Amino acid sequence: MLYSKKVLRYYHSNKNVGSFPENVNNIGTGIVGSPSCGDVLKLQLKIENGVIIDSKYKAYGCGSAIASSALAAELVQGKTLDQAMDIKNDEIINELGLPPIKTHCSVLAEAAVKAAIASFYTTNPSSSLVKK
Repeated sequence: MLYSKKVLRYYHSNKNVGSFPENVNNIGTGIVGSPSCGDVLKLQLKIENGVIIDSKYKAYGCGSAIASSALAAELVQGKTLDQAMDIKNDEIINELGLPPIKTHCSVLAEAAVKAAIASFYTTNPSSSLVKK
């Protein structure tokens, strides 16, 4: 399969690759995977005052999965948690030009964003951002 130029650009990008140190506060971590194809994504979001100020990811899988992960990590930065929850896999598909056979890669990225935000709410129950 030939990858689009955008997929290759995000695949080769080292921007936002990695993890936050364990002692950093206000981190939400989402780990998602697709057993059927072997793609796995760990996405971490650093949140201050309800805004995602930084993100890190580690991805294992095909080029489309890695590119989708990199794009998701980029898209969330500067957004409020509610805005980040509105990121849909279609946005990732359209931005990267993914073919239908690679839709699961964009679904994985969307799921990681939602899982990381849910993790933040769970690990920061005293936060004023937690919906009562």
